[in-house]
Amino acid sequence: MTSLLDLLTQQTPNNLAPADNWQKRAACRNEDPELFFPIGATGPALAQAEQAKAVCRRCPVMETCLQWVMQQGHQDGIWGGTSEQERQNLRRARSRAKAKAAGTASR
Repeated sequence: MTSLLDLLTQQTPNNLAPADNWQKRAACRNEDPELFFPIGATGPALAQAEQAKAVCRRCPVMETCLQWVMQQGHQDGIWGGTSEQERQNLRRARSRAKAKAAGTASR
């Protein structure tokens, strides 16, 4: 069985050097990876997503994980305490903020 740590270490963004080893400090490293990939968005899947997020909330590297997943562009699963929809909302908000800043700077 592939661990979540294995998934995390398959790719490392440029600004997070392998020597950082943040993945080895992740609270999810000993959890069943299936927990972080609920199927669906209703009923039992919502409860499963909340369980996964509870693991994330106690994680010392949650912010780093979120930064990593945003850079990698992973769509599926719970990463850095966020769902697919929450990350999509973050990407949109960041895009709007950049557009607004660019518009203000050009005036």
